[in-house]
Amino acid sequence: MTRMLVRVPATRPLDLMVELRRALDLSGPAVTPVPEEEPSAGEPEEVPQPVGVVIETSGSTGVPKRVALTCNALLASAAASATALDGQGQWLLALPAHYIAGLQVLVRSIAAGTVPVVLPPGRFDPAAFVEASRTLSGELHYTSLVPLQLARLLDSRAGLMALRRFDGILVGGQATPPQLLRRTEQLGLPIFRTYGSSETAGGCVYNGVPLPGVHVRVVDGEVELAGPMLAEGYLGDEELTERIFPVADGFRWYRTGDLGEFSDGVLRVTGRADNVINSGGVNVSLDRVEHVVRGLPDLTESVVVAGPHRDWGEVPVVVTASGHPSLSEIADAVAESLGKPARPAHIVRLDELPLLPSGKPDRLAIVAIVAVALQGESGDVPAVGPAAPRV
Repeated sequence: MTRMLVRVPATRPLDLMVELRRALDLSGPAVTPVPEEEPSAGEPEEVPQPVGVVIETSGSTGVPKRVALTCNALLASAAASATALDGQGQWLLALPAHYIAGLQVLVRSIAAGTVPVVLPPGRFDPAAFVEASRTLSGELHYTSLVPLQLARLLDSRAGLMALRRFDGILVGGQATPPQLLRRTEQLGLPIFRTYGSSETAGGCVYNGVPLPGVHVRVVDGEVELAGPMLAEGYLGDEELTERIFPVADGFRWYRTGDLGEFSDGVLRVTGRADNVINSGGVNVSLDRVEHVVRGLPDLTESVVVAGPHRDWGEVPVVVTASGHPSLSEIADAVAESLGKPARPAHIVRLDELPLLPSGKPDRLAIVAIVAVALQGESGDVPAVGPAAPRV
């Protein structure tokens, strides 16, 4: 059996929530949340009956995909999240609803029978978040943020006081800088570091521990996940679906493309399998270099990408909009942790880092800026061209 799939603007989350509820209880069509106010209808499309939501992903580095999620997968994810958070409650939506993290705030609200408080669309405004947090009326309060939003809220006393109103704060979408984690621990904030993706209906590992019903294994260094929250696959791409969602040992697995370790029930993700460069004949994980760089003072929002080098092929390049450590200081810190081949060879300093609407760094834009900046340059490189505005 099949059902119709409709495109619904995510710019009005509460209206989207109405359509989402109908999709989940099968009284209406499946939905694709889109960022446009008036999405083009296109040709009518049908999807398998179990599918409730199709998430269109572009990612920061990858090829666009259409992730098909069943109603059961979305609701299973919401139920597991409520278990980890010790209860259902009212949510503050601070992320775009066409991304899985934002959409799951709506799903959890539907499951809890509550109405979320919604921030205005567009650039994230800490002051608006503070004001919105004051309107929460539920018994338990939750929100979901990316690390950059969390860091900006911690820049002011008002932001910190707003964060203290929450019983649970999910933080995901990218690795949280170590300094930021240490600060939240010192402040005693109820932070849950989430790991997951559209293919897992959102975060399915909290603070390194799999949610109820979630299975984790590491195969040849790559993290694989299984459980009731897995997507059906990629709409219109059976070959990719079969490759990314293999069946083994009685489970259907999702191959994340992430490198990691799973020991004593705790998952530690170390980086992307495809984010490794060969620098002078040595494999260097840019994710590990970035982890070290973000642990340095004033560099928590920095990004490390690959840059060309005449002799070594590719080298790590630090791109930052803050901090004043010299290239030699950064390179020495990286070499001490990861060895000399991992030393960054350049710094590109920007007024602002280009960001995706989700708040993640726009790595494709950053790579393009670096390519221009490094033409004939070496060492500490000034900003080249305007960066995309912050959200």
